[in-house]
Amino acid sequence: MCNRVGIVLSLLLFLSLESRDCSASSQYDAVNKISLNTVQGWAVKLGTELYHFGEFITRKKEVQDSFKSAQIESRDGEKLVQSMADDIRGMMELKISAVKRIVEAAENMAFDKQNEPVPEDYQFYNSKEMEDLYEDLSMTTTPEPEFNMENWIIRPPSKNAHLLQNPHFSNIPVNINFSSVHVPTNVYAWATEVIKGIHWSEGLDTHFMNNYQSDPTLSWQYFGSSTGFMRHYPAMKWRADPVDIYDCRTRAWYMEAAASPKDVVILVDRSGSMTGQRRDIAKHVVTNILDTLGNNDFVSVMTFADTVEEIVPCFEDSLVQATLANLRELKLALDNFETNEIANFSAALTRAFELLEIYRNNSGGANCNQAIMLVTDGVPYNYKELYERYNWKYDTPVRVFTYLIGREVKVADVREVKWMACANRGYYVHLSTLAEVRERVLEHVNVLARPLVLQREKHPVVWTPVYANVTDPKVADYLWEQRERAEQKERFMSQRRDKVLFNSEKEQNRRWKITQMKQGQYSELGNSRYQLMTSVSMPVYDLRHNENITENVLINEAYWVSVTKESVEENGQREMRIARLLGVAGTDVPLSEIQALMTPYKVGVNGYAFMVTNNGYILIHPDLRPVFQQILKPSYNSVDMIEVELFDDDRSPRNFSKELTALRKEIIDQKTGNKAMNVKYHMDDMKRVGRGKKHYYWTGISDSPFTLVVTIPENYGRHRITPPPTDDIHRLSLTSKNISALQYLSDNWSVHPDWLYCRHYERTFSTPEEELLYFLERVAKPGWRWPAKPRPPEHHKNKGHERHNEGTLEARERKSSNPPPRNEYYCDHGLMQALVYDARNTAWFNKSISESASDEKAAEFIQRFGYIVAFLATHSGLTRWQMHPPKEHNDKPQFGKQWPRAIDEVWYRRAVEQHGVDPLSYVYSVDMSTDRSPLNVSAAVVTAAHAVFHGDGHRKAPAAVVGFQFKHERLSEWFENITSSCEHNKCVTCMNNNWECYLVDNNGWVIVSKETKHTGQFFGKIRPDIMMKLVEDEVFKTVHIVDYQAVCFREKKTTNPATMLLTPLENLRLIMVWILSTTMWFYNSITVGLSQASSYPFDYVAYQNYENDDETDDPNVSKPPPRILERDFEKLVLINRTRPTPCDREMYLYQLDYKNLDEKLNKPAKECERPFYAQVVNYTNMLLVVVDALCSVKEGVMLPSIDATEVQYNESLPCLKHMHPLYRKQPTSCIRNHTEESNVQMCGRGCLIQQSIILIISCLILVLNLFT
Repeated sequence: MCNRVGIVLSLLLFLSLESRDCSASSQYDAVNKISLNTVQGWAVKLGTELYHFGEFITRKKEVQDSFKSAQIESRDGEKLVQSMADDIRGMMELKISAVKRIVEAAENMAFDKQNEPVPEDYQFYNSKEMEDLYEDLSMTTTPEPEFNMENWIIRPPSKNAHLLQNPHFSNIPVNINFSSVHVPTNVYAWATEVIKGIHWSEGLDTHFMNNYQSDPTLSWQYFGSSTGFMRHYPAMKWRADPVDIYDCRTRAWYMEAAASPKDVVILVDRSGSMTGQRRDIAKHVVTNILDTLGNNDFVSVMTFADTVEEIVPCFEDSLVQATLANLRELKLALDNFETNEIANFSAALTRAFELLEIYRNNSGGANCNQAIMLVTDGVPYNYKELYERYNWKYDTPVRVFTYLIGREVKVADVREVKWMACANRGYYVHLSTLAEVRERVLEHVNVLARPLVLQREKHPVVWTPVYANVTDPKVADYLWEQRERAEQKERFMSQRRDKVLFNSEKEQNRRWKITQMKQGQYSELGNSRYQLMTSVSMPVYDLRHNENITENVLINEAYWVSVTKESVEENGQREMRIARLLGVAGTDVPLSEIQALMTPYKVGVNGYAFMVTNNGYILIHPDLRPVFQQILKPSYNSVDMIEVELFDDDRSPRNFSKELTALRKEIIDQKTGNKAMNVKYHMDDMKRVGRGKKHYYWTGISDSPFTLVVTIPENYGRHRITPPPTDDIHRLSLTSKNISALQYLSDNWSVHPDWLYCRHYERTFSTPEEELLYFLERVAKPGWRWPAKPRPPEHHKNKGHERHNEGTLEARERKSSNPPPRNEYYCDHGLMQALVYDARNTAWFNKSISESASDEKAAEFIQRFGYIVAFLATHSGLTRWQMHPPKEHNDKPQFGKQWPRAIDEVWYRRAVEQHGVDPLSYVYSVDMSTDRSPLNVSAAVVTAAHAVFHGDGHRKAPAAVVGFQFKHERLSEWFENITSSCEHNKCVTCMNNNWECYLVDNNGWVIVSKETKHTGQFFGKIRPDIMMKLVEDEVFKTVHIVDYQAVCFREKKTTNPATMLLTPLENLRLIMVWILSTTMWFYNSITVGLSQASSYPFDYVAYQNYENDDETDDPNVSKPPPRILERDFEKLVLINRTRPTPCDREMYLYQLDYKNLDEKLNKPAKECERPFYAQVVNYTNMLLVVVDALCSVKEGVMLPSIDATEVQYNESLPCLKHMHPLYRKQPTSCIRNHTEESNVQMCGRGCLIQQSIILIISCLILVLNLFT
């Protein structure tokens, strides 16, 4: 019994001690935990104090009152898009009108003056050779030595001119009194046909100047000749860096105007005889043919020997659109084909004809011209039976162009190869050197232009896709190679200076990170280097019907002679008919000029307008990003509409919905319509994301391949602010004495630099603000008239064309002294009205904040927050700012100079969006901190913005955004003060080391953290486990974004797979070169080693001689790796040669989901299962996250990354696009046949010998004379 009692007592004692321990433990846990109520209190207090501070510093109430007299106007998307399209069409008519006058003048001048002799002392303005008359020529390079040659022909030097920088022409030094001539490097300026063209085209100067006088918005005007030269106005000094590779005949504006769209099949002979130089010439021929194709053309490149193979396997049995990306793919593939076996011409020609027939029957491809380009070094016979079967019975729809390669060719080869071209409406060319390839290949353009020239009546108007003002797209690859060479040089030099440091793991990691940062760059800061534009052009015809023709005739395998065919008359008709394209005339239209007509102030914030071509490609779009690291992207001009308009669905990359493709088709077909779609869009260098519904309105622009689309956001985009009708600027200036709009704009203001308020065509201004003040002063004067929209000169009365003889110098001087009347300026009445209304009603913002509040309150805030900037931006593009306290001297750019774009700034756009979530909310942000651009937290500032809406009861619209900036350290102190206090004296706060507290914005970026290094970073990288939990709880929503304009890096092969035939002497030469180079290397190694030993300090020498020492005296010096890894270290200095390649990259961005947010957040923490609290900070876009630091970061959490990663497809991107083609609209103009073309006999650079016995005898006599 006693034992039982003892056992019971012992058990009770144990239980009492156990319960006491548990009670103590729970008390300890309670003491060291932060409660949900505490976190909620912090969030409310912080948000409330920030809100009151924002209301005070921004004077938001006064800003709202400033717009109380404004009217609310419904935004009619259909009327808006139609109005914009009419304005753009009117501008296009002006450009077309100017080009038509150039075409008419050029055709008449050529007809009248083409055969006039050129004086021996003739001089012209050569763009590459002329010098500025007022430049200091003492610094020029040393002149080349004179050559003493008996037959040396001395040509007159270029004329020189005085050039002045002109802002209308991108600040390039120009002379607007005449034009100058650019001659390509591969063209001789004094060749007979070239100099004749330069001479007669000089008369175009009068028409260039008349056009510019009539329409001062005109950009560059030019006439590109089929002989290669380009006359451009105004005159300028051509500066090509590093070399001049420009040829106007390979530019889109020339190629597309010179001939109708075409389907081209290129057949390249890869038989065993096509080795060495012949193979190189063949590749060069194909490359040059590809350079003459544009977005409306289709092409296939096949090589053939015993079998016929596509050069790019995935393009098999099809024609591909000749976009920059596809052409690049074809050119790269040319390096891979090998030569062997015997050529099967029958199989190659049959496959080409059958492929073209399929596309012809299905109306696919270009659906116009068709051509086969045969590149070979000889054919066994002419394959007449194939042409009869596939071509002649269909009235010869396919032209055949033949390129015979090789210095030593047989007469039979010339005869057969030329027959193939002449019998099929083509052209034959013989090529023996690389230098002549470009000029000879371009002959096919003139042949394809013959139907155009023969009909003479129609001059098709061609608008090009978007392109950049660079000499050639290939320059982008060259610039990238130069950059890699510079990097390689730097690595070699760094290793030479300190080999051990360079080879260290730390240094290699640092360099690897730098490489990754460069390859992951999305910022497009280099756009200003390039000017994007489109061009309008028209063909220029030779009005003559006949001409004497000179051809080269092959007598035997060694001798060619030139024979001139004179035109003779039989029965009153000329036998030698010609149909020659003189060239193409055109003018550039900068996209900025079109964008100015899109009236962005009418579209409103987060709305925009864009234009699409007939191929579905973007011409203008705010998300068109053509530049990567200040280099043009490889396929910048073929970005599809559905690659920038990202619709909000969960589809995988490039799996576009039927609804989206149907919308795209209607837009491309230039129909008029509208549709609402859910979309997603990115901001802030693709680090933030937004989602919402937008309305699309579209209409075609008549007589052009373009469609205009206007996108307006739902809800706040339905209405806009307009000033009352009584507030006319001019009327107010006249009725209100001593009151001018100038007084409303004093200090600290700016306007949107890209918007067209008023533009003066004859005066230049240093800033947009200066130009605006000039016009405000003019508006206030009596007699002011708002200018009408400009119209083409032919719409005006008493406006005739100038005569050709006014192209003389005297006529130009007479004309310049009495120029024709023209509009001096243009103004957007509506935008000017809105700006002056905003300026007048917000003029009080310039007053100091101390005048709007008590001195004590102002002093308190300034003492608490230090330097503060308050700002105001309105819907009319006006930005004002105030600094508190004012600073007279500040090296940092002022707020309005850093962020002058008002409704286009990210803080403005986000503030208006946030208004739909919480009308009282301010949007807070800091600059982001990434690996490539770490944030300097000590100098960081916090930006807060709030949208001000004006309403009339049932309608409201955004009128302005107010905000403030202050030092980040002040917000950190404020945050620390609030989160370090609680209701009870004994409680846990954020100052406890066991807890981490963050302020995170609505996209997941840290604004404040106890660890300052976390500021500006993505919260998911600091605590991926917590971020994943917030995603699982649907606090944050993951938004999948695909960048279809990305650039990836493919390793560049430096080896050449071409075969080489080596003779014994060549092998002996290679052996000698190896012996000599090895000897020199050995000698240099010894001398360099001795020099380093004598010049470097002792501790460095110890590094260089580590092989002989097992240990070093310096303990701080790490032991180098063993000798066996020396070769691996040498590899570290070599970079991986890459080539920028178009690709798709995907990322996952995050957005706070406000739906039932309080319910999702009001949950208690559960040990390490849910070791955090999260609460919305009142009146802000921020989330207060409090994390239990004792719960370490969970490993293995796979949070979708915000960093862009390449989308891996089973095929290359060009192949994938080709296998899933998108709809395109074929150009309306197609002129491919003419009944009189058969009379044009010129079809090659040779003639058939058997056609004329007399010709053979003449040739033999010439040959015999060579031996006497």
